Amino acid sequence: MDFEIRENRGKPTGRRMTRERAAYFQLMEQGYSTREAARIVGINLRTGKRWRNGHHSPSRGAKAVPPIYQLPEPEEPPQPSRYLQEHDRIHIADRLREKTSVRQIAAELGRSPSTISREIRRNCRVMPRGGWTYQPFHAHRRAERRRPRPKTGKIGQNPELRDFIQNHLMIRWSPEQICHALRARFPGRPEMHVTHETVYQALYVQGRGELRRELTRSLRTGRARRRPHRQSHKRSSRAIKNMVLISDRPAEAEDRAVPGHWEGDLIIGKDSRSAIGTLVERSTRYVMLVHLPNGHNAIATRNALASTVQTLPPHLWRSLTWDQGSVMAAHRAFTVATDIPVYFCNPASPWQRGSNENTNGLLRQYFPKGTDLTAHTPEQLAAVAAELNSRPRKTLDWETPAERLAKLLDLAS
Repeated sequence: MDFEIRENRGKPTGRRMTRERAAYFQLMEQGYSTREAARIVGINLRTGKRWRNGHHSPSRGAKAVPPIYQLPEPEEPPQPSRYLQEHDRIHIADRLREKTSVRQIAAELGRSPSTISREIRRNCRVMPRGGWTYQPFHAHRRAERRRPRPKTGKIGQNPELRDFIQNHLMIRWSPEQICHALRARFPGRPEMHVTHETVYQALYVQGRGELRRELTRSLRTGRARRRPHRQSHKRSSRAIKNMVLISDRPAEAEDRAVPGHWEGDLIIGKDSRSAIGTLVERSTRYVMLVHLPNGHNAIATRNALASTVQTLPPHLWRSLTWDQGSVMAAHRAFTVATDIPVYFCNPASPWQRGSNENTNGLLRQYFPKGTDLTAHTPEQLAAVAAELNSRPRKTLDWETPAERLAKLLDLAS
């Protein structure tokens, strides 16, 4: 010891026993008991215990003193994560050296086998002389380098792919139609294949800049951001005399096997002062637009429809399905003039005319809401209908409505 043992062990004199405390700790580290170290240094046993264990409620306003030997805090178990952690990769490497199967490793880690297989494939290290090895720390570093966001997506990395998508969006193709066309046109080039969700992400997600923002106007909805579906407001039914409901329509119209059954509706312009009639054939999805220059009351609608149906052979007009709007109040006169029966949907049931409702949504790209629809000539309506009929449709196995109708006309001839 480099100090003298205290002889006076009475009341403390008020000085700090810094040297004695250091000696006490040194003796404790050398293996002396608390009692023996206190006796050698010349302090009270209780003081030694306080030095050893610390005290949390000190007197005279002094700060709390931690114990000399603090117990290590128990390590918390690793929290589950959607990403593989370093200890997971160490476990994978150990089990691979033991020739354990991927499915067994996945079961031990509580992961999908495809997750483990993909981890090994992505992060293994290729050896110079052939073969590969999985090194957990190297794999973890590679995974951490790939994780930062945002990243440049597949569309942004490929100018040819980006130009193809942008050009077809400008002619109002949907992302799903574009993606199918890419696979059909470039079957052996996977770098030119994307899903329609990738296209939507490139348009909607901020910060990517893969596709021009203004191209969102070419989408069906024209929205620059996504919006959740909302329940449509139900409309009250209008009483029309002598209605025949859709439940009495021939069964052949329901399964779309026989062509010639049509669905119809109006799209309304600004302040309900103008309208365009829309007709969709259920089997081929062929679209016809009806020009209504003289208003859209019951008489004007009947006359315009009767003129439009004369452009196709009679065998392609077997029935017409409409909603319960007052514009078809003259349905009996229409049937007498054209020999085409009219069936009415149930109230607030637009899904019973699903093809027509979908077509009306497509047409709003050309005829936005709140505009005057009388400004469009019959020639312009025919051009819009031709453009829609030349688009490939998924429901037609990516044929166009015009191609399907041409086949029907060829068979009839």
